[in-house]
Amino acid sequence: MLPSRVGALLVCGLAALTSLASAQARPEALWYATSSEESVQAFIAHADRISIVSPQVFFVDSTGTIWGSIDRRLVETARAKGVKIIPLVMNPGFDQPTMHRILTHPDARKRTIRSITALCRDNRFDGIQFDFENIHIQDRDAFTAFSREMADSLHAVRCSLSAAVVPRSSDLAGQTPYHAWIFDNWRGAYDYKALADAMDFLSYMTYAQHTGGSTPGPVAGYTWMERGLKFVLAQGVPPQKISLGVAAYSDWWYPTFDAKTGPRTTGRDVSYRTAMGVLARSSITPTWDERQKNYYALWDEDGVNQLVFVEDARSFNEKVALVKQYGLRGYSVWVLGLEDPAVWERR
Repeated sequence: MLPSRVGALLVCGLAALTSLASAQARPEALWYATSSEESVQAFIAHADRISIVSPQVFFVDSTGTIWGSIDRRLVETARAKGVKIIPLVMNPGFDQPTMHRILTHPDARKRTIRSITALCRDNRFDGIQFDFENIHIQDRDAFTAFSREMADSLHAVRCSLSAAVVPRSSDLAGQTPYHAWIFDNWRGAYDYKALADAMDFLSYMTYAQHTGGSTPGPVAGYTWMERGLKFVLAQGVPPQKISLGVAAYSDWWYPTFDAKTGPRTTGRDVSYRTAMGVLARSSITPTWDERQKNYYALWDEDGVNQLVFVEDARSFNEKVALVKQYGLRGYSVWVLGLEDPAVWERR
């Protein structure tokens, strides 16, 4: 029999190893935040279950100048809880001409790289994530080259670089004008393999499947998510460099009228609480869609249909399970403050 002191040390050592293994087994949980009070308070309440917080608060203009500020409470909580801070840097309003100038104008390009590097270094952030969207496909190579330069500059000051990228399941534009438009302006500009080679990881935004420009549908249907995930893996992106995009918001589709544009169908991103309130007001019980892994409801108000697609804790957990199934590094959730409170119960 081992002496009691040695035995106690072995027990403590085994417990530490077990705890370490458990921590390593948990996927990296990145949660996006906004400057809203709901988002900040959601982070403060649940920071101990978050690996990375990525506030969407910084913008770069066409000259390469950075604008924005981060909530002091978010920074203090993150540092107290050991949560990495990796803020987003956006082209404001996802403006395409702004992005084109940054990528193709030498002075704007250099100033953008210097500004982003200084932002990360001077604020002691852990990294930066690009949220550059609505990039035209003709700027694809320029965006890849810019990303390589940005990664080198940030790595030199010990900051990471990642990017939130719009997903696709093919390199074909599609058969309709809508598909051609969304491919050329939103999906096609990302060379996933080249970006992953240059960067630390990609947040693969497998949400917003249906938008105000499309027909009504799920926020992020499971089959659509998995098709996009299989495609990016097939491009040679290592699973450990993929953070799966997961939606924490729901969608409500209803008819609206504008004096200038006339009647139209509006798709609105709403919180889980709002979605359930809309259903409760009309005494509607949503139905679970086993194929797409979300709740939905279709009903009429004064003879005109409305639709709600609900992303709740059940849907969240079903989709996060893809992380383990495909051996991914973790998941990236849009956005704190809109989630079903039950998502935190097992995380």
